[in-house]
Amino acid sequence: MFLLTCDPERGRLGARSKIGKVLRAAVLVELQLSGNLVDDGGRARVTSVPAPSDPVLAGVLAEVRAVGPRRWRHWIDRRGGVTVRRVRDELERARLIKVEPHRILGIVPADRIAIRHPLMRTQLLQAAHDTLRASRLVSRVDLRDASIVVLASTADLRTILTKEQRSRHKDRLAQLAVRVGPVVPALKKSLQQTSAGG
Repeated sequence: MFLLTCDPERGRLGARSKIGKVLRAAVLVELQLSGNLVDDGGRARVTSVPAPSDPVLAGVLAEVRAVGPRRWRHWIDRRGGVTVRRVRDELERARLIKVEPHRILGIVPADRIAIRHPLMRTQLLQAAHDTLRASRLVSRVDLRDASIVVLASTADLRTILTKEQRSRHKDRLAQLAVRVGPVVPALKKSLQQTSAGG
């Protein structure tokens, strides 16, 4: 999700006000798909499945375990900035991105992000877009790929899904969202609350 949200031309993340929530949502979806979290009456509950080796996923799972079951939105709204930095650091450690500090207008410190393997980003994007093809049964679509387009659509991330694609595939995106699960409506509510200033 981080790689797809990167704008390769500008060397930075797009939709920076939303990316923390979107990455948190993506982590929660991944933890649910791997069986570490289940929906328990609208709340995320930890299971006995062993923790994942990925440090970002393991970190969020440890948060949920320490606090106990809370609504999905609670976990989306927490520590977005920390999650963005952790994901960025892991991708840099894996040599998938290169982060170069620079200054905007010579004053404001910022990071320029270069994707080391642009083909990987293209392949991820293609796999996500393939979930929208009408020839593929919604019930057969890979949920990890589907979660990318569904979360991108929910957050209006145009580096992943254009406005025209969202409009054209509206019904299919709604069907995929049901399969992806409770994180999607929680992200939608969280973003609506943020944009309403609450």
